[in-house]
Amino acid sequence: MKRAAVLFWSHSGNTEKVAVSIQKGLEEGGFHVSLLKTQEAENLDFYNFDLICIGAPSHNWHLPKPVDDYLKRKFNSYKKEGRIKVNAPKILGKYTLIFCTYSGPHTGINEAIPVGKCMGQYFEHFGFTLVDEWYVLSEFHGNEENNTLGRMGNIKGLPSEEDLKRIQESAKNLACRL
Repeated sequence: MKRAAVLFWSHSGNTEKVAVSIQKGLEEGGFHVSLLKTQEAENLDFYNFDLICIGAPSHNWHLPKPVDDYLKRKFNSYKKEGRIKVNAPKILGKYTLIFCTYSGPHTGINEAIPVGKCMGQYFEHFGFTLVDEWYVLSEFHGNEENNTLGRMGNIKGLPSEEDLKRIQESAKNLACRL
């Protein structure tokens, strides 16, 4: 049975909702899935999994510091072990899915894309093949103005149950392709 780890860091719960939907879809697609917060995954060896899914919210178009620090520690550890190679050769059968939640009260998805690209670069250096980047519009908790007056319009209540079902189905389809 193929193995996946769904790793996430969530401040307000949006990214966790997406992570759980991905977990459910991957399990429906036949994967054995470990769902962990990044702070619980310090000793997790990415190379023991066929697929690593990692998600975080966009914070001012940057990775949240706990996720950035986590990935830097993993990178340094794998580099010290000799697993990071010059030219970042792909390792057959190792895949990653990046997901990022964002609210976009200012510029929308353009605030999230740098976060996804940053996480993806770590995994490309690890030798994993990046299968996709998913950006999920989500409610900005704690600020009515940011939920209703930004470029994205009224984003209260997002991701919706419909959004989460679509993510679950996409994860199932991904599992069936790998």
